Order: sequence, then structure tokens, then C-alpha cells
Amino acid sequence: MPAVATAILGVLSFDFFLVPPYLAFRVEDVQYVFTLFGLLAAGLVVGTLASRMREQAIQARKGEAQTAALYRLAADLADSAGFEEVLQAIRKNVKQIVNCGVAIYLPVGGVLELATGDPGFPANEPEKGIASWAYENGSMAGGGPDEATRRKTRYLPFKTPQGVIGVLGLHLRKGAEGLSQDEEGLLNALVSQGAIAIQRANLAEQSRRMELMQQTEKLQSALLSSISHDLRTPLVSITGTLTTLQENDPGLDDATRKELIENASEEADRLNRIVGNLLDLTKMEAGTLRISKRPCDLRDVLGASLEQLRERIGDRAIRMAIPRDFPEVPMDFSFMMKVFFNLLDNAIKYSPEDSPIDVGARVHRTAAEIEVGDRGTGIAEGDLTRIFERFYRAEKAQPVAGTGLGLSICKGIIEAHGGRIVARNNADSGATFIVTLPLEEKQEPS
Repeated sequence: MPAVATAILGVLSFDFFLVPPYLAFRVEDVQYVFTLFGLLAAGLVVGTLASRMREQAIQARKGEAQTAALYRLAADLADSAGFEEVLQAIRKNVKQIVNCGVAIYLPVGGVLELATGDPGFPANEPEKGIASWAYENGSMAGGGPDEATRRKTRYLPFKTPQGVIGVLGLHLRKGAEGLSQDEEGLLNALVSQGAIAIQRANLAEQSRRMELMQQTEKLQSALLSSISHDLRTPLVSITGTLTTLQENDPGLDDATRKELIENASEEADRLNRIVGNLLDLTKMEAGTLRISKRPCDLRDVLGASLEQLRERIGDRAIRMAIPRDFPEVPMDFSFMMKVFFNLLDNAIKYSPEDSPIDVGARVHRTAAEIEVGDRGTGIAEGDLTRIFERFYRAEKAQPVAGTGLGLSICKGIIEAHGGRIVARNNADSGATFIVTLPLEEKQEPS
């Protein structure tokens, strides 16, 4: 209409000012009639073409805006690592297009529940019922008891080839008069893209759960296999010793009987340690491991651990390097005794019988660093961190009996003290375990 009006006004102005008689809307010469019609036709054609070009430019800008919106959503979804991040990306991009509150409903146990939503969204039971209808029927639904509210609330189902997996709820803000056709089309595209992202997140979550179940099954299998073997070995030895003693063979002298009893006692201690490790592991898994710290002399703790290993140490040299003025360390005596028992026991098992074991300690800033080193074959670089995992055993450790729980329990006990444990290979041979414990208690904020 502006183009038509401009063409007519242009022709009238030409006639009034430039065609005789001047300053009048009359034409005396017939040739000017054709001129005026020609000018009118040209103006109409040019105006119509200009109007079409303007409409095309507007549509192009709208298409560009829609493409940019879809690109932003795709980029946000691609950067979303978890399920919650996917939902937040959908909410953010929908709110950038429409002035509205956004909510996302997802099925939980077959029932549609609100997964995430803006504070002002009317997530009441009637609205939830309408969202459930949209989910069950796979169709868009409008919410609210009256026409005005129905125009402001929409529920769009997230559709995938496998079915509906959720519902997107929109509640237009105060002053909004509904969605335009372009907004409707863009929202449908966003909903389709969001549905694919939610399905991908669901599949990733299912895959993670399956992987966790597989790892749990592997751990259980490793536990049953390792524990059954390690429990059976001392039990067989104890049972065999008791059977021999019960037979009261006259050929057994006192020295042999004493040796059998000592062997049974050692195996019983070993069995007791395995059961104790399992109990400690259970407490750590349940979060019920209670540490009671008090200042302890490090030499006393190490001495108690060495006393339990006296028979296994034999003539092996234990080289202690602890300063006389070394401060007392806040720790749970019995639990830290288990830690050093395991570390010293490992050093004995994985090093030659004629090689020494080095135990040293020093103060570094506000922490005590205790090192237990051996002169064995060392640890493969790829195993230096993995040896603290539950049931994990390095390849070189396979010929040696064990459950793979000792170092894992050590790590748990030390971390419960607020410390840490690391392993490193020595420059010449063997490996060293470094335990770091804080010398000062951390005060909890009141």
C-alpha cells in the first residue's frame, strides 16, 4: 500500500506542477495522459518489487536468527556433559527465543514428574495433569482453566523415533500475547533437537550405569576369587595341623609338634588379618570408619608394627632414620599400626631376603613425611597410582599371595587422617611409599 500511494501521489504531483495547465489537475494534451499512465505503471511495478525485496530481506533475517538460535542450542548441547547440563541448555535457549517461564517434565517410574523449572512456572497438579496428557498423547496441549491462561501456557512433547520421552512447558510472561507463527516453528525445531539431546543423555546415563554394574560385578568376582583362595590357604594349613595333632602319631617328637603349632598360629594370624581387612573395607564403604586421633610417638607405632612382623623379618636389616626430636603426630594408634604393618609387609614380600628395608621420617612444613622403602624390583610406571585401587595387583605382584586390599585400606585410613600416600620408584632399585600426615589438627568452622 505505501508503494501504491507513493506512485499515485507522484503522478498527481507531476500533473499538478509540470503538465499544462499548471497548478491544476487537468490535462489538455493527450500525450501527457499516456505519460501519466506510464509513470503510474512504472511506480507500481517498482514499488511492488521493492516491497517484495523488503519482505524477502525480513524473511532472510528471520531465517538467519532461527539458524543462529538452533546453532546456539546445538553448541550448548554439544558442550553439555551431563544430564542436568542438557536440561539447563534447553531451558536457556528457549528463554532466549520467547519471553516465558520454562519447565521440563520427564517420566520417573512411568509417572511424569517435574525435572527442572523456573521459579514462576505454575507447576501445580492441574498443570501437571495437562502435561501428562501431552506426554501420553504425543500432542501439544494448552494449560489453564480459562482462555486467557490457555493462550499463555503450552506443553510440547519431546518426540523421538522411540516415542515421547518428556514434555516442555512454556508459561508466557505478563504482557505477552501468545506465540507468533515464527516462534512456534522455531520452538518446534528446538523441541526436536532437545528431544534428541535428552535421549542421548539418557543413553549415556544408562551406559554409565551398565558400566558401573559391570565394574561392580568384576569387583565382586575378584573379591570372591581372591578371598576364597586366601581364606582357604590358611584354613587348610590349620586344619591339616590340627588333624595331625589329633592323630597323636607317636612318631611326632616335641620339636615337630611345636613347629606345627607355630605354623598353625601364624596361619591363624594371617586369617585374622584378612578378615580384619575385609571388616575395615566394609566400614570404609559404609562411611562408618571412625578415627580417634591423639598425639603419638612415631617410633612406638612403627615398633608395634615391626613386633607383629618379627617372625617374617627374621635376620633382615631394618634401617630406621628418625630424628630424636621428631614431634608427636596426631593419629589413631591402632589404625596407623595397620598402615605401617601393610607397608612393611609389602616391602618384605617384594624384595630379596638379604636386602634391607629403610624407614625414615622428616618434618616438611606442617606435615610429617614417613617413608618405607625396599630394594626389590620396583613398580611399573603405569601401576604407581593404580596399586591403591581396590583388588588391583601389579603384574610383578602376581606370584605373591594377597588380596589386593592392603594398599587400598592404607589409603583410606591415611585420607581419614587428612593425609595422603604416594608411591615412587627408587633411582637404583626398589620402591618407596611416602605417607604424609598433618602435624596440626584442622579446626572445624563453628
